[in-house]
Amino acid sequence: MRQTHDLVLLADYFQFRLQDASASGDLSAAWSDAAVERMLALAPGVVGLGTVRNMTVPVRLALLEQAPGIDLDAVDHAVEGPLQVESGRVSIAGCTDHLPDALHLPLASGSYRVRLSAHGLDTLSDDGLHGDDRYLVQVWPAAPGEVQVLKQWAG
Repeated sequence: MRQTHDLVLLADYFQFRLQDASASGDLSAAWSDAAVERMLALAPGVVGLGTVRNMTVPVRLALLEQAPGIDLDAVDHAVEGPLQVESGRVSIAGCTDHLPDALHLPLASGSYRVRLSAHGLDTLSDDGLHGDDRYLVQVWPAAPGEVQVLKQWAG
């Protein structure tokens, strides 16, 4: 199942989303102050992933067979949360993208863990429009669990 996809997504409202293809994608009530700080919001079948820019950002999506290791010294921010997939497909898109146009990938129905690892968060220009920030989203089968911040960015 190991697949990697390099994307450029519009992080409108400082976010993009990974979701079960049949989920509504509505995260409007999920972005609490705590969710914004941890850069991850949850709704049924949807994970909202935060960014530090309200622009297009590079994203690598990795669908994995098992939990990956992580070097916390090599990332600026890392957070994990659960995703339930019912439809057998996931999509990844900017929060205002038209979902039928998003990247859709087969992913067996079941429970998954989603990790967002963010790099280069301190490279933003003063106006916040430019930077070398990049985002790695890793997904693997796992029992349902709670959100866990592995490393908090102090920016």
